[in-house]
Amino acid sequence: MILSTKINNSTIVATIYTIYTTILLIICIFAFQIKPIMIIQREILLTSRHRGAHLITHEIEQQLTSLPKVGILHLFIKHTSAALTINENADPDVRTDLASIFDHIVKEREPYYQHTLEGADDMPAHAKSTIVGSSITIPISNHKLNLGIWQGIYLFEFRNYGGKRNIVATIIGE
Repeated sequence: MILSTKINNSTIVATIYTIYTTILLIICIFAFQIKPIMIIQREILLTSRHRGAHLITHEIEQQLTSLPKVGILHLFIKHTSAALTINENADPDVRTDLASIFDHIVKEREPYYQHTLEGADDMPAHAKSTIVGSSITIPISNHKLNLGIWQGIYLFEFRNYGGKRNIVATIIGE
């Protein structure tokens, strides 16, 4: 008895397609030097600071010793009464003026505040942190943060004495 094997055209096409896509993927990896994406996440603990705008660029850079050649750094503060932003780092008057602007826009002891149990500075701190934001993203180029020449990373502490602050740093790059 002779066994006959039937191979239909769709099986042949599927096999050829699989071989073709595998070869194409291998060529792309070598030709375009596709590199795997790296994702690193760590938590940075900042020291306690008084109310105001504090330049923390150097402190962040010290905690992130091995940055990828190309990528992004995302910083997220895990608090509702402090914020992160990028602003001018050259003239210290900018920090003082920004803190004064926020204190002028959002005042303490407003009669309509209902959340008052944690102190007169607490509810305004929540409002200010909502305005500024809890996260920033910075490009990474040549293993360094790619900030502008006059740019720095700021912690805005909106409480009189906010305590230590935790920042989650997520690095995505190659």
